[in-house]
Amino acid sequence: MRLSRITLEHFRNIPLAELTLVGRQQFFIGQNGQGKTNLLEAVSYLTALRSFRTSDQSLLIGHGQTGAGIAYELEHELLDDTGVTIKLRPQGKEVTCDGEWVTKFSEYLGRFPTVVFSSQDQQLVRGAPAFRRRWLDLTIAAMDTGYLQLLQQYHRAVLDRNRLLKSGATPLEFSAFELPLATAAAQIVQKRAANVKVLSGYVADAYTAIAGEKERVTMQYQPDLDQTDTKGWTAVFAKNRGRDQLLKTTSTGPHRDDFDLLFGRHAVRDYGSEGQQRSLALALRLAQVNYFHERSGVQPVVLADDVLGELDQDRRKRFWTALGFDCQVIATGTGFPDAELGDWQIFKVDSGQFTEIENRDSLR
Repeated sequence: MRLSRITLEHFRNIPLAELTLVGRQQFFIGQNGQGKTNLLEAVSYLTALRSFRTSDQSLLIGHGQTGAGIAYELEHELLDDTGVTIKLRPQGKEVTCDGEWVTKFSEYLGRFPTVVFSSQDQQLVRGAPAFRRRWLDLTIAAMDTGYLQLLQQYHRAVLDRNRLLKSGATPLEFSAFELPLATAAAQIVQKRAANVKVLSGYVADAYTAIAGEKERVTMQYQPDLDQTDTKGWTAVFAKNRGRDQLLKTTSTGPHRDDFDLLFGRHAVRDYGSEGQQRSLALALRLAQVNYFHERSGVQPVVLADDVLGELDQDRRKRFWTALGFDCQVIATGTGFPDAELGDWQIFKVDSGQFTEIENRDSLR
């Protein structure tokens, strides 16, 4: 897939921008706070109709505006030349694809994959379990609408059970609400375990390609409870009611899962060097690129938010080689990209305004 044109209106600090993208490498250069990441955010919104930076959609709309709009023109492996338009309102959104309204999110999901690389990705290696769990859920859900529905069912059921824990419900009431919770929990654990096995291979290959190290990384699923049977989960929730009523929350379940990244038996977050952790964070994102491509048949667009400058020269070259030459890369930074990494279409970004520049001397 390649993004050939994007139009933004009142998106964050961008009042109006119409950008025609030529070739497979674009670079947006400017000081921090000028709108570079906002552009990447708008591009990535195409994938799952959500921001990678905030869950509050109203923050995407320019100050003092009642709405925002994004229009994309794409070259697509499966859909040929395609247009997508998104209109954002504080309380909702409208989406059309080739002039047809998108009414079912499940039918849209997975059509237009993008992968965002950012400096915050190191939290995937050394941060709290919630970061890794969210990465895993978004990765699986992007290619499996059934998994997304399971997650939604599970989290609704957890909220329902938590309300019962606070209200003093009867055992019969608990049993009625815990059955759908147990059913979803069992299936989520099954799907996570199966997908981690697949993703582990992608992560290991990507890490080797980027770091150039012989030691192989493994990705190991760490469920809060290794239970894949509905009856087993039903028994667990029943057993935990007394403790959970004291805590007023559901203390056990897939919402507490994690996965480990290991060199042999040692966790990378504890024993890995700074360089190894940084390379592994990139490998997780590169694994997403390959996983999405394999599952969907569509080459994702890579969005690199000020990350290329953080790598030493050797790792930067290996990372570029690992990306291959098929995917489009849209990158940002405060300094020019390496010319040896190929020909870049370069835009200057200043206060939400974008200006294509013909040569590097024009910014000096």
